[in-house]
Amino acid sequence: MGFFVFVIIPLLVIIAIIMIRNSIVRHHNSTIRAWSDVASYERQKLKILDGLQPLVEQYSSFEKGTLEKVTELRQNIMSLNIQDADIAQLQRVENLNKELMHSLNVVIENYPELKANEIYLKMMNEIEEQNENVGAAITIYNRNVELFNNQIQIFPHNIINNMFLKKKAVRPFRDQTVSQNFDYRPNFQ
Repeated sequence: MGFFVFVIIPLLVIIAIIMIRNSIVRHHNSTIRAWSDVASYERQKLKILDGLQPLVEQYSSFEKGTLEKVTELRQNIMSLNIQDADIAQLQRVENLNKELMHSLNVVIENYPELKANEIYLKMMNEIEEQNENVGAAITIYNRNVELFNNQIQIFPHNIINNMFLKKKAVRPFRDQTVSQNFDYRPNFQ
């Protein structure tokens, strides 16, 4: 009986601590991977923007603002850090992307011949597809953030985290524009 109390129980506690620690690390790594996916999808837009820029330049005497938005979006996407989740930078990229899409729609209205331009239409479709991919990657990222944050906040995981890993909760991505236009506010307490 003494053997059981002094050897087996401490051994089970050590195994439980190791399993909890590994679970926290796994969820943290999943969050990092999900962020990398978001940044990678954003970077894939660069290929499309590289092709879109010369097309917009044809109309640049009238649409300098759109060209500037393409350039600004490219620069912000390039500065997005794949290794470190920078939600504020992602928010800037998403806002610039929305502004660019609005500008491109205005360009189509001002230049009806663009509607018939296959290259332009193909690029617009590719941009829309990339935006959908980014949206899906952000959804996956936010789900991984939720799982990771739960891992470090629930008992006894929070104790193990505070003792060994000291991981901090990760901030999920939230679309501020949508939040401002949405009236319902749940009363989470």
